[in-house]
Amino acid sequence: MTTPPSISVEPPHAAGIARLLEAGSSYARGLYPAGAGCVQLDAAELARPGVSVFVARDGDGTAVGMVALIEDDGHGPGRAEIARMYVDESARGTGVAGLLLQHVETDACARGIRELVLQTGTQHLPAQALYAKHGYRRVEPFGRYVGVPASICMAKSLVGFGADLLDDRPLAVGE
Repeated sequence: MTTPPSISVEPPHAAGIARLLEAGSSYARGLYPAGAGCVQLDAAELARPGVSVFVARDGDGTAVGMVALIEDDGHGPGRAEIARMYVDESARGTGVAGLLLQHVETDACARGIRELVLQTGTQHLPAQALYAKHGYRRVEPFGRYVGVPASICMAKSLVGFGADLLDDRPLAVGE
């Protein structure tokens, strides 16, 4: 992929998303035989109110990556969850995952979300590295991941997110 993908929020039944969901589930089943510790949301769960599905598409319009942002009362005020991050094998190593994270974080910040949480698996080392590279830190398991031994939960504060975009002007008189 030579040009950056387009990223937009789409319904979970849009073209190509079912393929990404199945590929992500298949990948997870390969890491966690017999589903041990594998917690996957399906398309119906992604269609609930409060869930936004961000889809990366290449220049031909093919869905090459996705991630969901879940904003509901179950996470507490000012907190949302990132779920179902998956990048097609053909687009790995091209920065698609980082761009998806950036879009989700920017959108979440605009909505007033102060912290993002996520779950990945103990065997999913590339995902752990990606999230750590983007400022996520390990936290105690939350919600449906409590008691799931193969889960690693992470979080990132969005307080001050984008502050590096500000110039050197003082934020208030006298600073």
